[in-house]
This record gives sequence, C-alpha cells and structure tokens, in this order.
Amino acid sequence: MSITAEKKAELIRTHARGAHDTGSAEVQVAILSERIANLTEHFKTHKKDNHSRRGLLKLVSQRRSLLDHLKKSDEARYAALINTLGLRR
Repeated sequence: MSITAEKKAELIRTHARGAHDTGSAEVQVAILSERIANLTEHFKTHKKDNHSRRGLLKLVSQRRSLLDHLKKSDEARYAALINTLGLRR
C-alpha cells in the first residue's frame, strides 16, 4: 500500500520544479496519485477493507484540494500536471 523510497525519489525527480524541490504541489500530487493507485490495486483483492477505504477517500480529497489550489494559482502548471499523470480532469 505504501510506496518504496526508490519510487518516491523517482517521482520527486520527475516532477520537481528545482534541484531540491520536494514540497511543490506537483510533487505532492504525484506522490498522492501513486499511493491512490496502490490502494486501488489493494481493493481489487480486499473488497471489504473499509478502514483503508476511508484512508483512500482522504487521499483523494487531499489530492483534489492540491489540484484546485494549483489550478487557481497557475493554470498552465495544472494542465501540464494532469496530462503527465493521466488524470481525468
């Protein structure tokens, strides 16, 4: 369910805006998207895991908030991010 340190470092490298950027909205959304994808796979085999489902809903909400903030502050960065991550919106 959680992501490995190597995968997280790779996500930071690919979505960072600068050399030491780990906290920008792009990086946070990419990490949340990876965690959401992992939980979605988990639910394919564990359909009744409602405790983890609550965590998934919180992650989705947090990602949505970050995306809304990014869209409000910089539309071009928002569009580029959803295209690279393959999100619907």
